[in-house]
Amino acid sequence: MTETSSKNPSEPSTNIMLSYGSGKFLVEFFSAAFSVLVFKYYETNLQLDPLLAGLGIIIYSIYNAINDPIVGYFTIRPTRFAKKFGRRFPWIVFGCFIWVFTIILIFIVPSSFKTNPENHQFGIFLWMALSVCIHDTFFSIWELNYQSLFPDKFRGNNIRSKAAGLATIVGVLGIALGNLLPTFIIPSYEDTSRYVLNAIVFAAIALVIFFLMLPGVREDPVMIERYLQSLEDMKSNEEKEASFFTQLKGAFKQKNFVAFILFYFLYQACTMSLSASVDYIADYLLPGEKSDTTIIFAGMLVGALISVPFWGFIAKKIQSNQKALILSAFVLIAGLVPMIFAKTYVAYTIAITIFGMGFGGYWFLITPCMADVIDEVVVNTGKRNDGIYMGFRAFFGRLSYAVQASSFAIVHTLTNFDNRPNVDQSTPAQWGIRIHSAILPIIFMLLGVLIFWKMNTLNPEKMKVIHQKLDEMDL
Repeated sequence: MTETSSKNPSEPSTNIMLSYGSGKFLVEFFSAAFSVLVFKYYETNLQLDPLLAGLGIIIYSIYNAINDPIVGYFTIRPTRFAKKFGRRFPWIVFGCFIWVFTIILIFIVPSSFKTNPENHQFGIFLWMALSVCIHDTFFSIWELNYQSLFPDKFRGNNIRSKAAGLATIVGVLGIALGNLLPTFIIPSYEDTSRYVLNAIVFAAIALVIFFLMLPGVREDPVMIERYLQSLEDMKSNEEKEASFFTQLKGAFKQKNFVAFILFYFLYQACTMSLSASVDYIADYLLPGEKSDTTIIFAGMLVGALISVPFWGFIAKKIQSNQKALILSAFVLIAGLVPMIFAKTYVAYTIAITIFGMGFGGYWFLITPCMADVIDEVVVNTGKRNDGIYMGFRAFFGRLSYAVQASSFAIVHTLTNFDNRPNVDQSTPAQWGIRIHSAILPIIFMLLGVLIFWKMNTLNPEKMKVIHQKLDEMDL
């Protein structure tokens, strides 16, 4: 390897970090709309049986079990564009450009299904399952490579903290727009045509952000050379690429990786359950008040934004991304507890603002924490095949949709939830909403903290050794 290639590139500019952060905007922008609108749209607007709606999301999550790790495995292989554009950039462009339009497919259910839903339950269910799986396929292609880029592009704790902080702020703006925009486009959640308009607007905005993201996800010449040199080293050493199942088995031997993805999965289950519950809270738990989720979502987003500098200070002060991550989880829980009993917009908004402060911290810290885990894996394996690890992370993140959908379906069935729009719910049904909006998320986070606290062994001293070894290995 040449002297030039052995050196790390200079620190990426702030503009490049912001451009990279645009990818976070896209992920959170669509995720917010997906988690809030899809289940409710199919259950209450199309009157799909809640068990079938839950099954549709579960099928989507099982599909992820196959899709995400395999996509991660195959996209780490070199393409004909690798010498010019690098390993990941071509996949990001291809996958993301198509993905931004697939959100429309989820909501353009045939009109015959909408006008006579009781006689087209299977058709509605099939459309739901297929459309969300298509949406996820292209998401996996670009997002796995996007996430894999971070540890390689941003090296060193200070650079990673700065890049993650900027990406967090940009991403929170994506959450804000993803949650608030539908409240203006779909003022009446009974109007199914407005959901289609909402999806078209989302696709148009996402396309603009896609082009803004491109400079930040380009691989610089040093990164490309380092990748090509690793391929040459494999050839000269006559190494064969490990099979998918060999890499799968190896991934789950990495204790800190397993601790991280289990914690991440339970965090995702927590936030998905709460965000998907907000419309139910506004519609059914606040009688006599205007059903408007804007104020509630705004509270969460304000809490997240104002907390970012605090979490940056905490992470720098204690020099441990892992400890700071656990602390942010306790702040999440502190916001969830009062939601069990809250009965007014003011009470919910205060509680969710506290939740947002923990959410901002967890979200700020999750990328540097994953980068620490990936660095350890690279040292242990001698290879930067992080795409497959990002695939497993994506699988567990998407598995949270199955947890959310199945818990909603079970709770709504057991509590006799009435899925007709604008009806008064019984007391058991109202408590069912409190269960999936607060009680279950608290359980998820407590379990995640316990697992991560018991299993994780990464600390500042260990990370210093890992970074020294990475420098020696030029990886």
